[in-house]
Amino acid sequence: MTYCVGICLKDGLVFLSDTRTNAGVDQIGTFRKMTLFQKDKDRFFSLMSAGNLAITQAVKEILLQGQMLNGKNLWNVDNAHDAAAVVGDAIKQVYDRDHKALEKAGIDFNCNLIFGGQVKGERPRLFNIYSAGNFIEATPENCYFQIGEAKYGKPILDRVLNFSTPLNLATKCALISMDSTLNSNISVGLPLDLLVYEKNSLKASKLVTLDESNPYYKMIHQVWGEKLRAAFNSISEPSWSGANKSSAISAPAKKMGPVAIHGQPSKLRKKKTAAPTLAATKKTTVKKKV
Repeated sequence: MTYCVGICLKDGLVFLSDTRTNAGVDQIGTFRKMTLFQKDKDRFFSLMSAGNLAITQAVKEILLQGQMLNGKNLWNVDNAHDAAAVVGDAIKQVYDRDHKALEKAGIDFNCNLIFGGQVKGERPRLFNIYSAGNFIEATPENCYFQIGEAKYGKPILDRVLNFSTPLNLATKCALISMDSTLNSNISVGLPLDLLVYEKNSLKASKLVTLDESNPYYKMIHQVWGEKLRAAFNSISEPSWSGANKSSAISAPAKKMGPVAIHGQPSKLRKKKTAAPTLAATKKTTVKKKV
């Protein structure tokens, strides 16, 4: 499995991916999920992938070779939206070639991509591209995408991020999101590839691979855990007596009453008391014989 997160902000883009792949607990590998495409002073794109590794590598190779798909490739499109369409067409080409063999082997065509960047003259843009080759674009109201093991790292993103979040703060948020995922899911693992793309730079000015020895990641991992425990311990425990109004847990709900507690029906209780036991029957029989 994997975890990748892409964030589209007013000042640029943040991309973060892990490098673990696995097909079972005894088949764990390390493969890069991030691929970068750059044409000097004209365009810059980043692609992150999740799903079947053979499929995503085939899609990546088509894009790197610059194959013409409906007359276009990543190096000649006019805008990032058309670039996302090229990526979708590459997925469709791999599907047309491989899906029958995959179905015969009982394997799903599983491919999910985060793709984003900038063509000179337009704003940075971010897309989530699906197995069918169709895609959606990030907006100021929904400024990030996740693929792979998304659930563990989602809460911090929802609480912190918005379109105006500074790039450094978003980078910290993405790393905390990844650390939460690493802590809860063995199928996601180090090293991590991190790209912070600054608007209009058209180059990877802030690109780093992080492992367990990276000072900033080590600090994130340690401090985030400590702060979570401190925040947890600072919250009052529930008060069942109602003595503390701010933590009274037994206050009645406004729209619903408490859960009903059902006892044994009276008919069943009568039947149970009326039915003689086997021991009582034997005692009665012995008395009669005497």
